[in-house]
Amino acid sequence: MKFIRDLYLNNRLFQAAAGVVFVFIISYLVGANLLFAKGLLLVLIAFLITDILLLFHTRKGIYGYRQTPDKLSNGDDNEIHIHLENFYPFTVQLEIIDEIPHQFQRRDVLFLQTLSSRKNETILYHLRPVKRGEYSFGAVRVFAYSPLKLVRRRFSFSNHALVPVYPSYLQMRKYELLAISNRLTEAGIKKIRRIGHNQEFEQIKDYVPGDDIRVINWKATARRRHLMVNQFQDERSQQVYSLIDKSRVMQMPFNGLSLLDYAINSSLVISNIAIQKSDKAGLITFQDTIDATLPASRSNRQMSAILEVLYNQKTGYRESDISVLYSYIRRKINHRSLLLLFTNFESMYGLQRQLPFIRNLARQHLVVVIFFENTELTGLIEQPASDLRTIYYKAVAEKFAYDKKLIVKELQKMGIQSILTPPQNLTVNTINKYLELKARGMI
Repeated sequence: MKFIRDLYLNNRLFQAAAGVVFVFIISYLVGANLLFAKGLLLVLIAFLITDILLLFHTRKGIYGYRQTPDKLSNGDDNEIHIHLENFYPFTVQLEIIDEIPHQFQRRDVLFLQTLSSRKNETILYHLRPVKRGEYSFGAVRVFAYSPLKLVRRRFSFSNHALVPVYPSYLQMRKYELLAISNRLTEAGIKKIRRIGHNQEFEQIKDYVPGDDIRVINWKATARRRHLMVNQFQDERSQQVYSLIDKSRVMQMPFNGLSLLDYAINSSLVISNIAIQKSDKAGLITFQDTIDATLPASRSNRQMSAILEVLYNQKTGYRESDISVLYSYIRRKINHRSLLLLFTNFESMYGLQRQLPFIRNLARQHLVVVIFFENTELTGLIEQPASDLRTIYYKAVAEKFAYDKKLIVKELQKMGIQSILTPPQNLTVNTINKYLELKARGMI
């Protein structure tokens, strides 16, 4: 039964059979000798049996497996490898079909490969998930052809692999490596000049040419009889909280990824950067109630805890209530902290309802309100108007875009920091703002 299940007739066989039938019909109509047609049929049957023997004589003709990461990174191109090895004594042609999870809605993951005898090959392709959760891979189907190509044999490998999709840990690692090597400018992070000195003293050291003469320690210089200078370091152990709004306003999709997932990916990166800068990173998610909380810390396990909390975040499509967030922060966070509020406002009315509570938060903490440009409206505004309907659409789009700028000005008027950013630039702009605030000594 397994032999029958794995045996597939190729189109070439059907074409040859059709040719033999045609010869039979012509020979019958003209009354010619049928021996020639019978001979063709015998030759076809002989080739068919030979091809079947070639493919099925070797029990383990093709070996292969799929190699996936332990978890996939949401919103990123993840590498998937398919490894193949040919145990046949001849070169085979292969059709490889990978049964990828249904969430990708793709039916084009098919590869054609020629594989020499006793050789192995690796096929690399990429998958970009746009939703967190568990993704179920099916089997890797490999169809092998002998040089005769009359039939093909099916092989199946790597059945039913279950791989979770986590927030963008690839993006987190990328910025972590750039931060460690002081190469953040390569990712678009601005190099910000430090204003003044932070107040956290580190040590007294010998003066070397190039040191700031304004920090010379004259008492130490008198004792040691050569110039000594004070050395300062960035203030450490500041608390940085990512406040993520999970309400319905964060479900708008851009490039397949919701605003909530953009915020989650950015929170993961900025938390890691904060810990690299010796600050403490924490997390709060909310809608009309407080959902998940993680106190600020810089322990070795903090990033793993943040990743796990972010993985499980889903929306209930309810309205957000920042008054509940304000009450919780007032009770639980006693030290002045940097609060990065990831939310979205589409109109001044939406801001005015929440503004009193944001102002109350800003009296005790440094609040940065982060919300999103509607890039689809930007494309509509830049589109040339050719008729009255297009002019009307452009006017409405410009009104909404102008409201976003008014929201920024309103927040500035209240002394509240803000970031208005396209979704794809969210992470870079958030890191820039964090480094700017650090450089200005505001946290």
